[in-house]
Amino acid sequence: MTTQTNTAQAPAPTNPVLRVPPASPAAAAAYFGASLAFHADVSDVAAVLGRGGDPGFVLVDSRSTAAWDQAHVPGAVHLPTALIPEQAEDLLDKNVPVVTYCWGPGCNGGTRAALALAELGYQVKEMLGGIEYWIREGFEVETWQGREQRAEADPLTAPTDSDDCGC
Repeated sequence: MTTQTNTAQAPAPTNPVLRVPPASPAAAAAYFGASLAFHADVSDVAAVLGRGGDPGFVLVDSRSTAAWDQAHVPGAVHLPTALIPEQAEDLLDKNVPVVTYCWGPGCNGGTRAALALAELGYQVKEMLGGIEYWIREGFEVETWQGREQRAEADPLTAPTDSDDCGC
């Protein structure tokens, strides 16, 4: 009696990271360059606002009045997304870039506000991380009670031993 052995190899496990191959370097450069044209980092916004003077942009908080009262970035303009069509021209100059924000990474309110402003002819970026990461990175906020700041930044979101994350 002869036995037959199965010589076929089991399929190699699929690599979920490389299941779809990376883009070409030229396509990646175009994509990431475009991404930077649409987004601003919380730390970069804070650094510019912290220098004082004209930052070269207007920061817009697109959340509700209750959310605004709870905490907002000092110096931001309050313009809820639903009110953009009727109030943007009274509050914003089309010659000055706008940076929008909302709650945080799990919220697309800043994106919707940016879209509404872009459709009205404004140059616009969205602040990644929103008010959540502004607070988690330890930057000052303003509330209906005044200004406040966390004692320290969340070590999972910001460097604890430097002002520069190195990125």
